[in-house]
Amino acid sequence: MPHLKLMKLMYLADRESMRVFGFPMTGDRFVSLKHGPVLSLTLSHIDDEAPSEPDGWNSWISDKANHVVALVRPVTPESLDHLSRADMQVVNTIWAKFGHMQKYQIRDYTHDPRNCPEWQDPNGSMLPIAYRTVFEALGFKPEEAASMEAEIEAQSALAKALAA
Repeated sequence: MPHLKLMKLMYLADRESMRVFGFPMTGDRFVSLKHGPVLSLTLSHIDDEAPSEPDGWNSWISDKANHVVALVRPVTPESLDHLSRADMQVVNTIWAKFGHMQKYQIRDYTHDPRNCPEWQDPNGSMLPIAYRTVFEALGFKPEEAASMEAEIEAQSALAKALAA
């Protein structure tokens, strides 16, 4: 699969999870880049710029070659034990809606302010996208969006503290 398409599918899945459940699936940071919104750490893994944990990214996804990535081992529902049934429903929903699109079609979809108003053209740079901005783009009121963002940040801080 073209890495651009994978990145857009993953971003849209995180965004959909936020819409439905109030939390992204990955916990990754969102940023605006030239080709639209992306998951920052995930893109670093795709570009082989981030270390992979044992049984992490590199044990599942091939190195990018000619802008394409692939699975390096078979995927079964049992092997996706880090994803809940709800997460899998989100993934399946996003695949059903966008899986047929070519990489530039899905990129153009994420550039359209009617679809992803949180994306801003970074003019050759990178701009962070706050969770609250995504929540507001999804139709949540500003005070709800701020509260939901604070909850995500608190959960992230707790996870980091427990991992240390």
